[in-house]
Amino acid sequence: MPLSLELMILRGVAIGMRLSAAIVFLPFFNSVGIPAQVKALLVLVLTAALYPVIHIPLAGITVFSVAGMALSEIMLGLAMGLCLQFVFETVQMAGQVIGFQLSFSLVNVIDPQTNVDTPVLSNLYQLAMLMIFLQLNVHHWVLRALAQSFERVPPGSVAFDLDHVKFLFHAGSSMFVAGVQLAAPVILATVVLDVTVGFISKAAPQLPALFLSVPLKSLLGLIVIALALGVWPSFFERQFAHALGWSWRMLDLAK
Repeated sequence: MPLSLELMILRGVAIGMRLSAAIVFLPFFNSVGIPAQVKALLVLVLTAALYPVIHIPLAGITVFSVAGMALSEIMLGLAMGLCLQFVFETVQMAGQVIGFQLSFSLVNVIDPQTNVDTPVLSNLYQLAMLMIFLQLNVHHWVLRALAQSFERVPPGSVAFDLDHVKFLFHAGSSMFVAGVQLAAPVILATVVLDVTVGFISKAAPQLPALFLSVPLKSLLGLIVIALALGVWPSFFERQFAHALGWSWRMLDLAK
């Protein structure tokens, strides 16, 4: 029996709701540099591409129940997007900590991704992170994961409870651990420099240690950052793999 126009629209809405909610929080796709019209077109193109291959149980779905289904789809899409966004928040947090350590805490610029006043090192870190994100083809991973999510949890069968909130807090807490790991080399190097300058100032009180420590810390910090960039691709490849694992866990909890 052919589908009625009403059920065909409901099927497209069910697919588009999850996609549009995920685009709101997914890294790169949620950039303010991408016009809203382009994002809407992307959602329409993805919906049209997935429509023939996604089988949705339409039995029992009515116009009146579509509101609840749309809300659950939006919540699931947002949760999946947040899991990936946590990795980018890791970089921003590390940049803020390092910027404070290198006396850059008063140097702020507008972050092009969020239009928020952000420390300059956080902005630099996020731009470098975005290049790694694209170089590793993580955006392809994300699009494949979104497509496979409809097979794992069909629209209309999403169920949310307190376990999802707990798991999001658990995933968010890992952001702080990864941020500390990312900032640790610079923090360790600058602390050693501070201790060294302190001993030198005690041995030679006439030496202007305060005026020397700030430029030395900045120079040493930038050198350590440049050396650490070499291990960023492998480090963040693991972080993105973990984030995609968190997204799959969210899908398992939504069944």
